[in-house]
Amino acid sequence: MSAQEQDNNETLENENSEQVVQEEAQLESPEKNADSLEAQLESAQAKALENWEQYLRAKAEMDNLRRRSVKDVENAHKYGTEKFATELLPVLDSMTMGLATENASAETLREGMELTLSMLQKMMEKLGIEEIDPVNEKFDPEKHQAMSMQPNGEVEPNTVIAVMQKGYSLNDRLLRPAMVMVSKAVEED
Repeated sequence: MSAQEQDNNETLENENSEQVVQEEAQLESPEKNADSLEAQLESAQAKALENWEQYLRAKAEMDNLRRRSVKDVENAHKYGTEKFATELLPVLDSMTMGLATENASAETLREGMELTLSMLQKMMEKLGIEEIDPVNEKFDPEKHQAMSMQPNGEVEPNTVIAVMQKGYSLNDRLLRPAMVMVSKAVEED
């Protein structure tokens, strides 16, 4: 055989072997594709299951948080005055002891009332309740309620000249306005 024939035979053999490899690959391909698709499906199902479990945990956590919040709000309404009541008890005890005293003179009763009032004022301070006593201050409709106006030449108009009832605020929020008498300019005849 000549060298050229030998090259042709080798080329044919190479082409035939490549064709056989391609045919085998095509025959194996559906099986490999099926295996690959099954693996992808299993992976997707595992991921979906993981996401579902995360969703259920998050939902349960939100339900627990919602229940806890409702319970906290109920307790705040139910026991919101607990601090106030705890601070008020010593004042109540003081008043009870003062009334239990027999044969007390007016002077000792007055002294006991002053001490009790002092305790009450300290308690209110602790709780953030501030007294509004605006004598000689400018009238402020946000904090004061004018009960009457009186001509007065000694002070500027719209100045509080008398307080009929003190006002109170809780942490800068008005609880009750001070009832006041306000000055107005003296009318000249």
